[in-house]
Amino acid sequence: MISYKKALEVLKKNKINIKSEIILSKNSSNRICSHDIKSPNNYPAADNTAFDGFAVNSKDTNKISKNNEKKFKILKILAAGDNPKIKTVPKFSTTEVMTGAIIQKPFDTVIPIEQIKYFSNKANQKYIIINKKIKKNNYIRFKGSDYKKGDTVINKGQLITASHVLAFKTLGIEKVLVKKKPKIIFYTTGNEISNKNKIPDWKVRNSNSHYLKSFLKNLPIIFKEKTILRDTDLIKFKSEIKNNLNYKTDIVITSGAVSAGKFDFVPKVIKKFKLKDTFKGVAIRPGKPIMFAKFKKNMCFFGLPGNPLSSAACFRFFVLPFLYLSVGMNSNMSIVAKIKNNFIKKKNLTRFIKGKLSFSNKGLVEFIIFDGQESFRINPFTKSNAWGLFPSGKSNFKKGDYIKCYTPTGIN
Repeated sequence: MISYKKALEVLKKNKINIKSEIILSKNSSNRICSHDIKSPNNYPAADNTAFDGFAVNSKDTNKISKNNEKKFKILKILAAGDNPKIKTVPKFSTTEVMTGAIIQKPFDTVIPIEQIKYFSNKANQKYIIINKKIKKNNYIRFKGSDYKKGDTVINKGQLITASHVLAFKTLGIEKVLVKKKPKIIFYTTGNEISNKNKIPDWKVRNSNSHYLKSFLKNLPIIFKEKTILRDTDLIKFKSEIKNNLNYKTDIVITSGAVSAGKFDFVPKVIKKFKLKDTFKGVAIRPGKPIMFAKFKKNMCFFGLPGNPLSSAACFRFFVLPFLYLSVGMNSNMSIVAKIKNNFIKKKNLTRFIKGKLSFSNKGLVEFIIFDGQESFRINPFTKSNAWGLFPSGKSNFKKGDYIKCYTPTGIN
């Protein structure tokens, strides 16, 4: 049995190589960016107006006052998308502009439509009257004020979101390089597992596969559930592993049959293959029997325990960090929180504890440890919003101590 820290070192050393592919940026949401993406253009592309109004040259207003009004001739009406070019712009002239219209030199400021007085009346809109000095740069969105050419839009290893797609399409980024979706094949094991809803008391409904499928639904991963492996399916399981190696599956996961019982066949089968690295058993709770193996052909294997919470904890603290490492994703960040109740554990174990993160009246992040931490208890898990990690090397944790907490996906 190895420590959790050592197990993470083994996983880091054995991360798999997930290749990249070029896709259309409009289809890139929820994918992992493979390189830093820079803006190819300035945005806005040119100075434009933030309001409907009139564009003028502020210098033309320097000597204007209430006692010295001036007429400005309206040369043109410009909407967003109109060509702004005007051959000649005489002194004391203006252009009516709609929001988003380009501001062309020598115009350098905008007077909102609500402040405009027409000469001689609104029905005869040939001139406007200005009776005060107008400051330069009023109500203008400046070229490159949001993105300058070469600015970073998204960094390598980030999860692309809908807001990034908005930026890509606005800036003219047509294609992006992203990581391919890792392929995961999942097997539930055990004679007790049933896909039926109505079952006798000695059977167990198949829930672990549905949990993982739901968990991974919004992550860039291809998840496929295969047949249930029964207690005597050693030959069948060996054949399945061979098929996965041939079809270039990235990760195989099993749930159950990984401990030391008479029918726990998974470790026996896995150890028959040529492995680069492996571990079996980690000083954690829940999930102590977990197994990991790296095959000669890039593929990796995780054997999760069968109890629902052991399976969920091991997926969260072993498989998920491994996936993030393999796709180069900058994630799995922790949140430091103050615990609200005392907790005692065995010194040599790392504990993954169900609980709830919240804010105190003073704005401090707190973690409430729930009752019912046994690996079969699902009820507290449905009420939790985070895992608390209580590291090995310490037994007694008192109210007010600080620990690291992790959200379900690790994407903060």
